[in-house]
Amino acid sequence: MKQAGDYGIILNRDTMNLPMKEWQRSLLPHKMSGGQKTRRRCKGDMNKYELAVVVSAKIEDDERAQVVEKVKALVERFGGQISDVDEWGKKRLAYEIQKMKEAYYYFIHFEADAEVPGEIEQRIRIMDSVLRYLCVRQEA
Repeated sequence: MKQAGDYGIILNRDTMNLPMKEWQRSLLPHKMSGGQKTRRRCKGDMNKYELAVVVSAKIEDDERAQVVEKVKALVERFGGQISDVDEWGKKRLAYEIQKMKEAYYYFIHFEADAEVPGEIEQRIRIMDSVLRYLCVRQEA
């Protein structure tokens, strides 16, 4: 005959509808905890990322340099460590964006925690002179 200890935690149906704290959720079996797999990360366990930024060709050189500096400052502000910045220069776009056929391309390589790219993208999204951006994780 099985005892209550064989099944882990026995929960009353009424308590399942109440909001749970994170430490309570961690005691539940995987299916009941929302199905999220958590991986414990060590401090200093950082991923490598590449951030591509397409900057408008209509702005002056000084303004364009300021935009790139702002993006670099964002990366550093959220704990990222920039390894290098590649400036590809003025290139023809595959299609017109805001009636422009050319733009300046920049590629910023950095290391950061997993939450950092989302924070950076939220801030870059509202920059007027950035036409497009893409942050991808590089394979280690």
